[in-house]
Order: sequence, then C-alpha cells, then structure tokens
Amino acid sequence: MTSVPFRTPDTAGANVPAVLLPYQQAWIADPSPLKLAEKSRRTGLTWAEAADDVLTASSSRDAGGQNVYYIAYNQDMTIEYIQACSMWVKAFNRAASEIEEGFWDEAEEDKHIKTFTIRFPGSGFRVVALSSRPSNLRGRQGIIVIDEAAFHDKLVELLKAAMAMLIWGGKVRVISTHNGVENPFNVLLTEIRAATRKGTIHHIPFREAVGQGLYRRVCLRLGKAWTAEEEAAWMEGVYSFYGAGAAEELDCIPANSGGAWLSRALIESRMRTELKVLRWECKQGFEMLPEHIRIAECNDWLVAHVLPELLKLDPSLSSYCGEDFGRTGDLTVLSPGQILQNLRRRFPFLVELRNVPFKQQEQVLFYICDRLPRLRKLAMDARGNGQYLAEVAMQRYGALVVEQVMLSETWYRENTAPFKAAFEDDGVELPADADVMNDLRAFEVIRGVPRIPDKRTTDSDGKKRHGDAGVSLLLGHYASRCDYVPIEFASTDDGRISDVLSDYMEN
Repeated sequence: MTSVPFRTPDTAGANVPAVLLPYQQAWIADPSPLKLAEKSRRTGLTWAEAADDVLTASSSRDAGGQNVYYIAYNQDMTIEYIQACSMWVKAFNRAASEIEEGFWDEAEEDKHIKTFTIRFPGSGFRVVALSSRPSNLRGRQGIIVIDEAAFHDKLVELLKAAMAMLIWGGKVRVISTHNGVENPFNVLLTEIRAATRKGTIHHIPFREAVGQGLYRRVCLRLGKAWTAEEEAAWMEGVYSFYGAGAAEELDCIPANSGGAWLSRALIESRMRTELKVLRWECKQGFEMLPEHIRIAECNDWLVAHVLPELLKLDPSLSSYCGEDFGRTGDLTVLSPGQILQNLRRRFPFLVELRNVPFKQQEQVLFYICDRLPRLRKLAMDARGNGQYLAEVAMQRYGALVVEQVMLSETWYRENTAPFKAAFEDDGVELPADADVMNDLRAFEVIRGVPRIPDKRTTDSDGKKRHGDAGVSLLLGHYASRCDYVPIEFASTDDGRISDVLSDYMEN
C-alpha cells in the first residue's frame, strides 16, 4: 500500500492561488489503477475529480483518453457532479455536447436509472453520471468513479464489477466519508493498508484540508478577507454542527470501532512452545555498581541465556529486529526475527529488560545485533529516552539499517493492518507466553486506529506492563517489511567494552 502525502506547490510570486488545493492536486496526480480517498465532508474532492474526468474523456486514446462512469447514491450528487464537469469543460475550452439526460437501458431492471452524459466529439469518449448502481457494468470499459461509496447499498457487488475494468487498462476511483468500521469501504481500506490488495489511499481529514487552504478558498469564493481568528471560529462552528458525529464525518474515523484488536484464539494459533522469552531484571541500586561489574554481570547473563538462542539461528536467512524502549516503569523488549524461505516471519526469542541501566541496554542490544545473521533492518522506538539507544544503534550500524521510529497515530494506521494480516494469514511465529499474549491483546482500536491505550496492565508477577512486547513485535514485523540496501559493516566500538568482554567470549 502506498499512502500519498500532501504536496504544497511553489506559488511564490503568484498573484492568485492555484485552482486546486494541494490535496486535490495530489489526488489528480496519482495514476494508480485503484485509488481510494477517505475524506471529510465538503472538502471539494468530487469537484477535483470532475476536472480530471473531463480531461480524460476529452483526450485521444493515444493520450490516455477513456470513458468515465460516475456513480453516486442519489440524484442530487449526480447533478452536482455533472454540473461541475460542465464548468470544467468551459474552463478547459474543450469541445463537448450539452448535458444529455436519459436512462440506462442496458437491462430491463435498470431502465429507471437516470443518466447525465457529456460527449466529446474530438475523442469519441464521454462522461456518464448515474444516480444509482446499474446491474450490468461488466461489459463496460473505462474509468469508474464511486462517490460516497460507504453509503451504497450493494457496494461489494459494485466493486466486483468495477475491478473488472482494471484488466483492460481501466481505473477505479473510490471516494467516501466513513460509515462504520464494518462497512465494505473501510474493509477495502484495511486490505490496501495490509498490502493484501494493491492500491493507494489518500487520507483527507477536515483539519488537514483546512491547513492546506480550504477556508481560504471559502473566503475567496465569498469575497471576504481571511484571518486566522475567523478560520478558527469557522472550524469550531463546523465541529459543533456535527457534534458527536464529527469524528466520523470530519476526522475520517469510522464509528463503532472499539474493543480488543487481536483475538486470543488468533494469537495462540501463531505461538510456538519451542520459542522463548528471555527476561533480565536488575535490582534497585544495580546502576550504582562500578562499570566493569555491571558489564561483567550483563555479559554473564547474555552468554548463559541469549547466546544459545543466537547459535540456533539459520545463518543463511535474513534477520531483523524491533525494539520498544522502557527504563523504570515500562520494559524494554527486543524482538529479533528471521524471514523463512516461505516468507513467514519467525521471532525465535524475545528479550525483556526490566530496570536495566541505559549502558547495559546498549550492551544487550549490540550483543544481539552483532550476532544476527544478515541483519537487514532494526526498527527502534525513538520516543523520549529511547532516542538515546536508537541514536547509538544508528551510529554503530548505520542509518540505512537502523530506523528511529517516532510512534504516532499515522504510523500505527499504516503499519498495524499488515501486522494483523500476518496473524490472519499464518505469516508469523512467536513465543508462547502469557505476558506476550496479554501485551498483544492490549491493542485497542482507538479513534479508528489500533494502538496501545494509555493504561497499564500487570504481568504474572504483579509487575506493570504497557503492551511492551506487542509494540516490539509490531516494530519487528515492520522492520521485516522494509526495503534495505546491503552495506559493509564496520564496528565503531572504541574497545573499552570489547576489552572487558574478551575473557568471556571464549565461553
């Protein structure tokens, strides 16, 4: 799945703004055969789509011209769209017919469906706007635009018919606000984010649209001066109008989306008893011990518990690792893994560190990553104090290998769907462990996005956890999916730790 970011054009020196706002430009510029827009109400995306459709239908076949079929779920939307197309015909100075009204006559049951058509004699193509879903679209070829898709009664059947157009070079455009988490529109979004279906997604919430100039465009149309104060008041009024429905209607968050994200049965089905969780907890005051003692005790634990698991790894397979950071309240969890020949992701062991000093966390991380065969990616939690460990790892292994991840709602939105798909498709193996199970079960869908809520749980010993293993596994799975460039490894170790550890390596 590819997410398409907003791009602000360079308008320095221009006296008038661009006709289309940046998010409208990004939508039109995206050539993907299948693209979806999850959007706020009244962001003008249909208006921008009409511009693209007029250019497409008025172009020759050699220039990419095709017929365009626009399908709305009511006649008012259809009329608004075809009028926008008519406006763009005049703006682009294209030769076209007047709007023709008629009825879809391909099948007896569709004769009640009203159509509005604009023909382009120069290209031989046309734009056809329909007020409902015709039963027979499969014999058609061109571009199909499904507007406010989440509100179509038979969206699944319509999408099946639309996808057939992709075979011969057609394209499918799906535009909608949300209408519930179980709606086929949201299911399609999830499939693309999980990379189980190809396509691109444009995420256009109301606040971001305003930030890209939506209210300025309203002011321009109304002939009034823009001020930041009036924009803030206008936004507050819009959100007040939608009330409790603002999250879904304006913020692109599907409703009825609470509760646990991964089921216990699904998690258990991917757990293997032969895989282990290795835990090391330091007592209070350990950080006050002399450095050489801390290094030696840490190495004793690594040699006794971690080294045997590292020696079991297949040297011919690529490795990756995820890391969620914690120091006092939360755990640091390392999730090294390997990509098997069948592309399944196996996490042969997890390492949990509780109350471990920063330098010993660094020691553990380097010990493991130095010995992971063909290490291709390390994804590390770089929030707060975790930024230190992520930075020193980047300095040791390079910026191409280490990604310092700032976990955010956007990052979770883009990467949790592939993680869940790996569980559903039997694409992951992890240690069988009750605490790991609970950490994965801690994921909840919050504001439409799966993430760990801001609350603590307790482990089997009554100590606090915060979904740490779940986040680490998510980061590990993300690392396994990242593109990478092989580089030659050269250690930047200044020798101090190596000198202390040399006596232990023979063990």
